[in-house]
Amino acid sequence: MQKIRKGDKVVVLTGKDKGRTGEVLQVLPKEDRAVVRGVNLVKRHQRQTQSQEAGIISKEASVHLSNLAVADKDGKPTRVGFKVLEDGKKVRVAKRSGEVIDG
Repeated sequence: MQKIRKGDKVVVLTGKDKGRTGEVLQVLPKEDRAVVRGVNLVKRHQRQTQSQEAGIISKEASVHLSNLAVADKDGKPTRVGFKVLEDGKKVRVAKRSGEVIDG
């Protein structure tokens, strides 16, 4: 089970986008990276295709998981732990508030 998953609200801890929050669009577990909406934007030259116009587009590049933290209910970064419930289900828990992270 991974600490950061697709759909999580995360806070960027370091780098040019430090302090920004966004939703995880994609997790790349083999590279230990994630793509976050609105964070680490890069410009790419796009060749024209049938569906897309040519030009320079902005898109999100991946960020290393060590530079991200899950946002707690108050929006501040928290570490993630794991807990096994009475019914045997393993869930993620926010270390800051102790609440179960739904997902």
